[in-house]
Amino acid sequence: MEKAWRVEFRNVGSSYFPQSRVECHYSISSQHTWANHDWVGLFKVGWLSVKDYHTFVWALAPAGYQEGTDVNCCVHFQASYLPKPSSQQYQFVYVDGKGEVCSASPQFTFSAPKPLEDLVTLEEGAHGEEGGTDMLLVVPRAELLQSRLQECLRERAELIHAREGAERMKQREKEKYGKAREAWDRGSEQLERNISELKEELRESRDRMEEMERRQEQVEASGEALAQEKSSILAKKAASKQRIRELEDDIKALTLKAVERETELERMKERDKKQAVQMMEDEKERKVLQLKLEQTEGELRSLSAEFQGLRSSLAQRDTHALQLRDTITTLTHRLNMAQRKEAESEASLAEMWGLRERQGARERGAEGLKEELCALVAQRDQGQTELHQARLQAAQLTLQLADASLTLREGRAHWAQERQSLQRTTSKDRERLEKLNGEMQRIEEKLQEERMEREKVEVELGREKDCNRVQLSETRRELQELKASLRVAQKEKEQLLLEKQDLMEYMRQVEQRMEAVADAKWSAAVFAPTSERTHPH
Repeated sequence: MEKAWRVEFRNVGSSYFPQSRVECHYSISSQHTWANHDWVGLFKVGWLSVKDYHTFVWALAPAGYQEGTDVNCCVHFQASYLPKPSSQQYQFVYVDGKGEVCSASPQFTFSAPKPLEDLVTLEEGAHGEEGGTDMLLVVPRAELLQSRLQECLRERAELIHAREGAERMKQREKEKYGKAREAWDRGSEQLERNISELKEELRESRDRMEEMERRQEQVEASGEALAQEKSSILAKKAASKQRIRELEDDIKALTLKAVERETELERMKERDKKQAVQMMEDEKERKVLQLKLEQTEGELRSLSAEFQGLRSSLAQRDTHALQLRDTITTLTHRLNMAQRKEAESEASLAEMWGLRERQGARERGAEGLKEELCALVAQRDQGQTELHQARLQAAQLTLQLADASLTLREGRAHWAQERQSLQRTTSKDRERLEKLNGEMQRIEEKLQEERMEREKVEVELGREKDCNRVQLSETRRELQELKASLRVAQKEKEQLLLEKQDLMEYMRQVEQRMEAVADAKWSAAVFAPTSERTHPH
């Protein structure tokens, strides 16, 4: 029995009454591995085998038991299974599922209460009578004291269990608050990163808007240049029409003036050369205008592509803003959850106050029990040892209750400090959330302003695009007219060439006729000089 047991029995009395339930308290050390088939038996002193038990109960572990830890347990032996009063000594024995003895308690006996000097008279009101007369109950003093002690022990176990539950709840609340705080920190960091990204995107969008404005100015300058070129082309077109009219006048003059044909032909050759040079210059200008139109169309396409890119970036920025709103909503929800948890913690604190008041009542009951035990020591000489043991147990209970109250006070103070720190952190988080909400509102206002500016720019770009389209259509139409006029001039030139050939042919025919007439006249003059002299024609 001197070896170190893995299970230790506690608060074992020297004598028990068989007419009442017996509580057996024991502690399981970390060296013992509890199993479902562990049991506690009531054995007679001098037993030889674990099968020699008088009765037994299963050794159940309390709720929340973890293997490898020390834990206090309690089992109950019902009065109907206890032995009769005698001088035979008994002891509790803890046996594990393998049949090995893990511990044995000190020896004790089962004795009947003494006669009338150990009895106590209690008054109890009779129920169901009209007069309300009282009834006298006579019970053994030791049984009364044991019942009160068992009630105090049970209430102490309830208080300890409630304190452990409150500590576990507090630990869970700490863990939940830590997780919520970490989530809040992560969310705030993500929000700050998103805000910095949005600022960067705003700066980039401003740069792009400035670049677009510069390009728009360049497009306006190119449009002005095109307008000037258009005016020059119109002037050249008017000049070409004027030249065509002059050519028509020249053709009419050629038909009227037969004498000046050679001079007119030379003049027409010079004019044809000038017209060919002018047509070559017009062709070169047309090609230059075509290249400029193609460059303008390429710039318009690049501007439309950049405009599409800006539109997609603005859509992504709107998506980021919606994500930030969702993040703020989730953080607000978590903050509300933390406030509800704080309210639940206040309710648990109020419950702890109620437990403390009950503990004070139990302390007063324990003090009354101590006074009764002292009086019983003075009256009974034979039960001095048992009463001394009961007094020691009552003193130990009082000390334990004092320790429990001190622990509750410390827990209350610590909880108040934690609550203050939680309130401070919650207020800081609220202020930070309000700042973030303000920044989000400012960002939303900036986004709205930028969206309005973007819409204005889109409208202006649309107008400029329409104007450019109109100018391009007018330029193309004018180019078509110039081409048509050039084709007409080419046809007129070809007609002039044909007329020139006809004139040349006509001139040859006239020269031939003139030569024939001259020859005829010469022959007539030779053969008939008289008649020719009289008729000089």
